[in-house]
Amino acid sequence: MTYVLDEQVGYILRQVSQRHGLIFQAHAPAGLTPTQFSALVRLDQLGPLSQNELGRATAMDVATIKGVVDRLRAKGLVALSAYPGDKRRNRINLTAQSQAMISNLHEAGETITGETLSALSPEDSATLVALLTRLI
Repeated sequence: MTYVLDEQVGYILRQVSQRHGLIFQAHAPAGLTPTQFSALVRLDQLGPLSQNELGRATAMDVATIKGVVDRLRAKGLVALSAYPGDKRRNRINLTAQSQAMISNLHEAGETITGETLSALSPEDSATLVALLTRLI
């Protein structure tokens, strides 16, 4: 059996990820990174969360989510408040500035996904997303 790099799932996924990254950069509102984008959308969906909760909700490790939150705070897009019942933790909240951006984030996300999947039919797109979700 001959090993063919172009047929390896990891190699193909990396190429798709690189293409998706370029599409994301072309459409990302306010210069957000994919991780910052995910954090803001999750906070909108779930409401204020601790850093640990937000990390779990966005599939980011402790070090990554800390950096994301720090950069979002520096941009004025999240603020910290006391966590109910635990003075050692803070809740991360959307600011008025980021709340005003949410509809733009949703539109950008739909555009990014649409361009990423543009070579596929709607049925194939749904199948791909379903199959990839099973690999998580």
